[in-house]
Amino acid sequence: MNWIQKLNTYERLMRLDKPIGILLLLWPTLWGLWIAGQGRPDWIVVWIFVLGTVLMRSAGCVMNDMADRGFDRHVERTQQRPLATGEVSVGEACLLAGTLSIAAFALVLFLNALTIALSFTALFLAASYPLTKRFLAIPQAYLGIAFGFGIPMAFAALTNEVPPAAWLMLLANIFWAIAYDTEYAMVDRPDDLKIGIRSSAILFGRFDVAAIMLCYGVTLMILVLVGLMEKLGWPYFSGLAAAAAIAVYHYGLIRTRERQNCFDAFLHNNWLGAFVFLGLLLSYLD
Repeated sequence: MNWIQKLNTYERLMRLDKPIGILLLLWPTLWGLWIAGQGRPDWIVVWIFVLGTVLMRSAGCVMNDMADRGFDRHVERTQQRPLATGEVSVGEACLLAGTLSIAAFALVLFLNALTIALSFTALFLAASYPLTKRFLAIPQAYLGIAFGFGIPMAFAALTNEVPPAAWLMLLANIFWAIAYDTEYAMVDRPDDLKIGIRSSAILFGRFDVAAIMLCYGVTLMILVLVGLMEKLGWPYFSGLAAAAAIAVYHYGLIRTRERQNCFDAFLHNNWLGAFVFLGLLLSYLD
């Protein structure tokens, strides 16, 4: 394998060819940055968080595949991942994950002490999430904490505190992650049942669609509460209305439980996060 092929393999291992994970991690971080910065966050801080999101998401993917390499070869969707096929060794993966994590931590060092302290929790969440699929009935909830931890870090970086609104937004992100990652888990449910991996799609069973829609509803209600607490304008609530319409569209996709439709709904959550952010952006410009 030449160096170009090796770089392409590393790109696949970090999922840079599939940016949906980066986007789902980035949107709640941007929500936090915009509210914490009252619509005018420090652009240096914004870029630190954007680059940190890409680095930590990439590191998280490598850590996940290291933990799941024994399972991935038995799952149709994941059996061609580089660690499952042996294209990348465990040693290479460890070195790559460590390098990405160190690079992300180097960025955090430009921020204040509270943010640096919170970054250790963020790293623990990213590293431990893959293991939760062995013992948690809803590992998607843990994913929501990991994917939303950029919110309290954003408030810490810009205000040197983590107010109640930040924790509410993190809670909203937990419910959102349960919704979209259950859609994702519905794709793998037959394989997961065979190999003993736990997921919300398995736990919810025939109530999976109802549970997803309930989680969407709770997410949006919490975000409404945040908007009222922060005295945000009508564009923000319009963005939430658009997000609600997207959630209804997802119901149309997942109600038949067809695997491709469930995967399409998962991918489409990028737009839900984007509309919430667009509402925030316009609210502070209003």
